[in-house]
Order: sequence, then C-alpha cells, then structure tokens
Amino acid sequence: MLEDFMTRATLAGIGVALAAAPLGCFVVWRRMAYFGDATAHAAILGVALSLALSISVFAGAMAVALMMALTASVLSGRGYAMDTLLGVLAHSALAFGLVAVSFLSGVRIDLMAYLFGDILAVSRSDLVIIWGGAALVIALIGWRWSPLLTATLNEDLAYASGMDPKREQLVLTLSLAIAVAVAIKVVGVLLIVALLIIPAAAARPLSRTPEQMALFAAGIGALSAVVGLRAAYMLDTPAGPSIVCVAALVFAATSIVGAARSAGA
Repeated sequence: MLEDFMTRATLAGIGVALAAAPLGCFVVWRRMAYFGDATAHAAILGVALSLALSISVFAGAMAVALMMALTASVLSGRGYAMDTLLGVLAHSALAFGLVAVSFLSGVRIDLMAYLFGDILAVSRSDLVIIWGGAALVIALIGWRWSPLLTATLNEDLAYASGMDPKREQLVLTLSLAIAVAVAIKVVGVLLIVALLIIPAAAARPLSRTPEQMALFAAGIGALSAVVGLRAAYMLDTPAGPSIVCVAALVFAATSIVGAARSAGA
C-alpha cells in the first residue's frame, strides 16, 4: 500500500494536520501568527546547515527553528516591538538560509520544494519522522493542556495557581519547532503557518470549548489535506498550495455559518 505515492502523501498530510491542529489553536488564541511565521522562515537556514553538515534535514530545521523561537522570546521586551523583532529575525534567517544554500557545492537541492513543499515525494522514512513528530507534539500539548490554557487566558491567574507561564511558553515553543520541522516536507516554509492558523480559525465558529476547537481543527486540517491532494492530482496543481486553498475555502464556509448564527441569535 505504501508503494503508492498518493497514499504516502495522504498519510503525510494527515500527520501534519494532526500535529498542527492543537498547536494552531494556541497560535490563534495567543495571537502568535507572526511568531510562527518567523520560526518557519528560520527553517530554511536549518535546511542549508543540515545539508552542509550531512545531517538529517528534520534535525537541522528543528534545531534552527527552536533557536529562532527561543531568541525571539529572550529578546522580546528589550527595546523593540515584538512584530519588529520578529520581522528582522524572520527575514534575516530566510535570507541567510538562501545565501547559504547558494554556497553548497556538489549538493543538488530543489529550493522550491522546501519553500512550497513537495508532499508527493514523501518517502517511508519521511512518514516515520512526520508521524513521530506529530505524536510528540500531541503528547506535549496533551501533557500541558490545562496549564497552557490557564497561561493563555491570564498569566496572573497562572502564577496564582502555582504555574509558570514561561515554562508553558517553552513547551509551546518546542512544539512549534517540531511542527515546523515535520511540515517543511509537506507544505514548505512559506505555507507552514497557513496550515497552523487556517484550520484552527475555521474551527473557531463551530466550537463551544477549547477541546472542541482542537478536534474540529484536526478534522478540518485532515480534510483539507485529503481533498487538496485529490484536487491537485485531478487539476495538475501544486499539492501544498492546493491543500491550503481547500483549508481557506473551509474557513470561508465556517465564517459564513458563524455569521449566520450570530445574526439569528
């Protein structure tokens, strides 16, 4: 069964959707979209370093993404607005990554595949990494679900409950780095944040509880992966962008449903 490239691609898309769903909810709740974008942009530098050092692309992308996220967390509030700081870090890391790739002699690299994803080229070993990373993200978020929700709602309440919001931020940062590393093969660094944010945003009008929103986001993400891949196969369009387009259409539909409910209430 896994010899079929469409089957491998579908499994990869579902795995990334499951990893991105709960994490995307926290990105939406905390308004961390730009933070996620900066982390994703940094991954291309990780790809260049991993190829130069002949190590796993997953390991290199995750290490640099985590370093970027930690750097942004440490430097925030030290004289620069967060959006300015993230803009500088994100585009600097992307530029250095692209320049570093140009210096790799004797290494053939399809840069477009890392920028926009190449889900149809996913191998069995890639599936193991993607599903292993997804399981790790789900385990981390599930383990710290209640403290993360409390810290997201109110940091003072978290302190009063004996929780450390900075520790929860670290868990979220680590999870984000892992998600970026596993998603880079599927949708590429330029579309990773879309897969994080759009399913979660689409699930919001349908949900009454945070747990419902995470489950709906997972379902919407998985549906987007399956339908987007089928559409890409039938219409001969890029697979990664097609997945994001389907997610955007679902977001539009749920937004209309949410608006209709509000008008009828």
